Amino acid sequence: MESKHSSSSTNLVDQLVCPGDVVLDLSSMTNQTIKLGGGLRQDCDVISVMKAGRLRFSKPNKYWVENSQKRYVPHPEDSVLGIVVDSRSDNFLVDIKGPTLAFLPVLAFEGGTRRNIPKFQAGTLLYVRVVKANPGMNPELSCTDASGKAAEFGALKDGYMFECTTGLARTLLSSPTCPVLDTLGKKLSFEIAVGLNGRVWVNAASPSTTIIVANSIMNSEALSGVQQRIMVEKLLQRIQ
Repeated sequence: MESKHSSSSTNLVDQLVCPGDVVLDLSSMTNQTIKLGGGLRQDCDVISVMKAGRLRFSKPNKYWVENSQKRYVPHPEDSVLGIVVDSRSDNFLVDIKGPTLAFLPVLAFEGGTRRNIPKFQAGTLLYVRVVKANPGMNPELSCTDASGKAAEFGALKDGYMFECTTGLARTLLSSPTCPVLDTLGKKLSFEIAVGLNGRVWVNAASPSTTIIVANSIMNSEALSGVQQRIMVEKLLQRIQ
């Protein structure tokens, strides 16, 4: 898709958009590739909105619509938490909260060969990357980053996994660090993995710490930054 940024798309960035709104008109654009994320679709020379939300843009060339929902629609390069459902000779079937099960090839690991195929039981929690997500096809996953390194991807052991909306998941992954995680991180020691599909994994040395972190996150979605900090401080005071 060859195009360049338009004034109309620039004006709509960070604004609320509704289904049918036109974001880009490709007929008058040349010389730059545009990447479309969730909530947008191309109809001939027009990029239009498919779902209500806030239009976002990330450099150099990606547009998507951000909203909060429980249903997850897979998109390439999303980092998600998946649960192994079944194991086949060539791949694992993984539930990522999408419309269909995703498949994870047995060789989609750093240095993966037929001699060192991992063994995952049904119910194993994995942190994975979406590689392909074409309409009408099962998404394809990988346990490596774009350079083929394992990075942070792989099986998540112990800990506690809970579900939230996709909007809250994006907030937790935002930069700078969202207030609830920033406040918790100054007081407690814990590990966390957040999937864009609305799943969050937390692990800490004690069950009480894990519960506090999970409850703080689940209670934070409808609160402002100041309210999140106050809420965390009150929870911490109760256990001290």
